[in-house]
Amino acid sequence: MNMVLTLNWSCPLSNNINTRSKSKIPPAEKISVLIVDDHELVRQGIETFLNLQADIEIIASAANAKQAIEQVEALIPDVILMDLNLGEGMNGIEATREIKAISPQSKVIVLTSFHSDEYIFPAIKSGALSYLLKDIEPVELADAIRKAASDQAVLAPIVAKRIVEEMQPTSKEATPSHSQLSVRELEILKLIAEGFNNQEIAHSLNIAIKTVRCHVSNILSKLHLRDRTQAAIHAWQKGLL
Repeated sequence: MNMVLTLNWSCPLSNNINTRSKSKIPPAEKISVLIVDDHELVRQGIETFLNLQADIEIIASAANAKQAIEQVEALIPDVILMDLNLGEGMNGIEATREIKAISPQSKVIVLTSFHSDEYIFPAIKSGALSYLLKDIEPVELADAIRKAASDQAVLAPIVAKRIVEEMQPTSKEATPSHSQLSVRELEILKLIAEGFNNQEIAHSLNIAIKTVRCHVSNILSKLHLRDRTQAAIHAWQKGLL
């Protein structure tokens, strides 16, 4: 893990991760932030710097998805910094989906070390507004939080590049039509594009997970696609959602 966020701070770490920063600005004018990361050192490092910002207030932190969802229900933060790998249990993508259902007005900024397709596209589809990497400079993170509070997205350059590449139009010859799919396969394709994993699809459609895997394999084969990410992008490009 790139530890820039934990090593570049000029101030000592706070012992109380929920400590509110002192400022002459009324609390009501501050951007309330929830930090979600399974590493305590990362949470403390982020909080230490952000508490120096007069217009940002860390109202809570969480080490896993369950804690994050509970904090969102109780506090309704303006912005949530979300790691994707949260250890055991629900991951950051699933947590983002749950959080956006609870508090649509809260803006989720993914802050992670991962930038492969299997993370980028499902995270954005689950409701994340911005996608940043942990090698970001602290001042840039603070600026991204301010932009998120104003409903402006910020993407790490490598992430923006992948999105542009994958959203480029493809020729009809390169990508077969989804009309080849059965009704059930089309249902599953839409769920894949919404960020559902196989287990979630099985539960949603009340079918066996083995059946889901078979349908996914058929979808990829019929559409000449490499993986689930390409399948999701195909669905978005074809306006299936």
